[in-house]
Amino acid sequence: MPGSKSTFFKSDKGDAAAGGKKQPRTQQQERRDPYEVLAVSRTATDQEIKSAYRKMALKYHPDKNGDDPVAADMFKEVTFSYNILSDPDKRRQFDNSGFEAIEGDNQELELDLSSLNTVNTVFAALFSKLGVPIKTTVSATVLEEALNGAVTVNELQLGQSLVRKVEKQTADFYSVQITEKEARLGLVCRVHSSNKSKFKLLYFEQEENGGLSLALQEDSIKAGKVTSAGMFFLGFTVYRFEQNNSMSAAKDPDSAFFKKLDGFQPCEINELKAGTHVFAVYGDNFFKSASYTIEVMCAEPFSEEKEKLKDVEAKIITKRAELSKFESEYREVLAKFTEMTSRYAQEMQAIDELLGERSTIHAAYTTNPGLKRSSSSIKVKNSAKGPKSGEEDEEDSGKETKEKDKERVKDRLRKKKWFNIHVKMDRKKPC
Repeated sequence: MPGSKSTFFKSDKGDAAAGGKKQPRTQQQERRDPYEVLAVSRTATDQEIKSAYRKMALKYHPDKNGDDPVAADMFKEVTFSYNILSDPDKRRQFDNSGFEAIEGDNQELELDLSSLNTVNTVFAALFSKLGVPIKTTVSATVLEEALNGAVTVNELQLGQSLVRKVEKQTADFYSVQITEKEARLGLVCRVHSSNKSKFKLLYFEQEENGGLSLALQEDSIKAGKVTSAGMFFLGFTVYRFEQNNSMSAAKDPDSAFFKKLDGFQPCEINELKAGTHVFAVYGDNFFKSASYTIEVMCAEPFSEEKEKLKDVEAKIITKRAELSKFESEYREVLAKFTEMTSRYAQEMQAIDELLGERSTIHAAYTTNPGLKRSSSSIKVKNSAKGPKSGEEDEEDSGKETKEKDKERVKDRLRKKKWFNIHVKMDRKKPC
């Protein structure tokens, strides 16, 4: 396994046994394989992983072990391992690349609110109100009492609805009796709270010793003006859908899209046998009780919905398989597109640079600096030009000849006018 470090420390008790002195908690242990921690195989089902976690969480829970630091560290390690293996996305990443693949992810631990002191509970409530998702787990005390058969179970008639209130971090237990026919048609249990109370709907299996072990759990979700949760046992595979981490989705929308249906997993229990079945409503609020309405009914009136559900979930499973194939094609095309886009930008830059260079050269030919030149500067410039060429000399001499000819013609005209003056004289008159 990769050599990444754990947040779990060696216990003071273990250090004292080894060296006789308590060592400061600065030496970190190597992270253990989550499968090893929960004592399950790599092919373990979700139900096997969940069952192993519940047993170990009960064993090492702080409520049962006081201030034992070894048990506290084990409880953290068990919870951390379950957090990885219970999430399909994280489990696949760990199986492929170890802890490094999930190192940067926001690891959400499930908190047992009953084990928190008042200050921590206040902070947890504050973060929850600010929109930070905080996963909570059923109190170890409640689970242990159920396992020992020390809980009161109220009988609930099929088709009957009850309005009740459950205190925080406690549970109300209900039992229903179903016949063979009702078991074949299916069972629906639904709970809602008009006060938008936060709660969990639980289903317990009966143990041989008469105790109850938690088998299914559904957290309430907001639906309009109420919070609700439901369980459906319809005689065929029913799936649950868990949304992926929103922070991961924001970092990589493409991956979030292709992994979206990974959270679509089959429920551990799809049908119930005739006999007694136990449900419970657990108060998941931080400080106050939860008001709710519970109803358990036969699924016979929902025959049309059953067929639609079976059809649409089959399509989702098909689509999930198609997405897996499409992702590889998309990644290949995206890589090619990225390469072409990069080349496009480079070519565009190169062309712009060449055209700019060309314009600069053209400007050297076509642009005339608008400077005023004095006569002296013209003379200097003319003298600097050196002797004229033969053609230029011939042109200049021709111009001079024409000017001289014009001057001679003008002189002759002036003389002619002066000497050819016509004078009229009358000879008869004396001068």
